[in-house]
Amino acid sequence: MRTQKTQEKAGFGSKIGFILAAAGSAVGLGNIWRFPYLAAKYGGGIFLLVYLILAVTFGFALMLTEITIGRRTGKSVMGAYTAMDKRFRPLGWLAGAIPVIIMPYYCVIGGWVLKYLVVFLTGSGKAAADNSSFFSNFIGHSWSPLLFFAIFLLITGSVVMLGVQKGVEKVSKILMPLLLVLIVGIAIYTMTLPGAIQGLEYYIKPDLSAFSIKTVVAAMGQLFYSMSLAMGIMITYGSYMRKEDHIENSVRQIEVFDTVVAFLAGMIIVPAVFVFSGGDSSALNAGPSLMFITLPNVFSDMLGGQIVGTVFFLLVSLAALTSSISLMETVVSMLEERFHLKRIPACCTATGCAFLIGLLSVFGYSIWSDFTIFG
Repeated sequence: MRTQKTQEKAGFGSKIGFILAAAGSAVGLGNIWRFPYLAAKYGGGIFLLVYLILAVTFGFALMLTEITIGRRTGKSVMGAYTAMDKRFRPLGWLAGAIPVIIMPYYCVIGGWVLKYLVVFLTGSGKAAADNSSFFSNFIGHSWSPLLFFAIFLLITGSVVMLGVQKGVEKVSKILMPLLLVLIVGIAIYTMTLPGAIQGLEYYIKPDLSAFSIKTVVAAMGQLFYSMSLAMGIMITYGSYMRKEDHIENSVRQIEVFDTVVAFLAGMIIVPAVFVFSGGDSSALNAGPSLMFITLPNVFSDMLGGQIVGTVFFLLVSLAALTSSISLMETVVSMLEERFHLKRIPACCTATGCAFLIGLLSVFGYSIWSDFTIFG
């Protein structure tokens, strides 16, 4: 049985390849963009404490379970649940639907990040920041966001098309160490800014008065989003895992990598915004506009902000790419197993469907912005 599985399904070539690929899935926009503003919104240090407790208990157990299911069955998320027990088939379909829904709009946002990387690379970061309508004009344009969405989606599809070892694993081995170097470098630089220590204190000092059930719910929601749980990714990657690799140690290392990146992202964003807003914590609650409006303004006022902004959006682009790769790999794995497709046709199908579904997000801010469903 094991020989048959090896012949039919490719897998990761090394333990470090699996860990970096799974960590790359976990490390994405959820860590670098969502985690910092949720931490700021829900009491800083108390949110961090609750998140860490959930990560090492519930998060560890769930990731361990998903990877174990994947390695034991050697199947995609839909097939894995059915192989465990036919009564679990609906769970497989539900979990399999999540990456199909997430991937298109995730690549749309990845395209936005790519646009800002190009803006800062070309030296136009300050001009974009000074124009308060730059972001709204960009996403409201008919074709510009579509172009960057298509580019980001094609990069993702090209990597997945190369296969598990030559594509997903090889790219993860390059991007993840680079991502870690970039985020550590920017975090160190941010700490040298005047007043950054006060921002760091706001970020890490627990405010017990801010604790509520909403803090726990927000931390739990972030846990699923950040660690790629309950969306089929870890089951898919588990199915590619070598039999001789220790699952618990691997999960522990993935969680450490993911949590460190999230914490460092907060060290970059929270103190920087805190400093340049004059200590106004409400600036951290900007939500989606934090990355595309607030932070460019921070970079434009910062010494060497053009370079820092370029490195930051390169970092976010890499993080978004590693996550979009894992989402597409999960979809491709289902297509290969369900419809017996080879990798290239499966990748082309996944890319084409993601493009069509993604148009709803792209044009939802421009030519279809007036379209509503039931009001």
